[in-house]
Amino acid sequence: MSSTIDQLIDEHSRYLVRIAYLYVKNWSTAEDIVQEVFVTYFQKSDQFRNEASLKTYLTKMTANRAKDYLRSWKHKKDVLFDTIFVSTKGAEEVVLEQERLAALEKNLFQLPLKYREPLILFYYDEQSIAEIANYLELNENTVKTRLRRAKQQLKEFFEEEEVVSN
Repeated sequence: MSSTIDQLIDEHSRYLVRIAYLYVKNWSTAEDIVQEVFVTYFQKSDQFRNEASLKTYLTKMTANRAKDYLRSWKHKKDVLFDTIFVSTKGAEEVVLEQERLAALEKNLFQLPLKYREPLILFYYDEQSIAEIANYLELNENTVKTRLRRAKQQLKEFFEEEEVVSN
């Protein structure tokens, strides 16, 4: 049993942590979320019905847990603390910190969740429009529209950065 657990964690943890991070924007929190997902899965693994692949099932659990975290008081408290803490940093530290962020990641996180989520599922998780629509409980045309708007917003973010940097 222990080797099965280890094998499952080895196989899926890095991927799931990246998925959680795309929601919560914090590596430590993402790791905590994935740890909770594995604990929940092992406690309730008898409920897994093999209707989807295990990876899809764990991804959905991770996304749901991450969304729960975003709605939680702990998250709101952390954001408030970070806001206060960041405002006490010197201007040079803030600039250096911003420069270290990848442009795509930074711009991706500027998107509203309703646009970011389908984009992540489509490009990162490589799900089809139909799978995303089913997962998000949306019409396929709504998913297509959100993907198109997300890509348009990202393009605009990059164009704004080019104008500012030139």
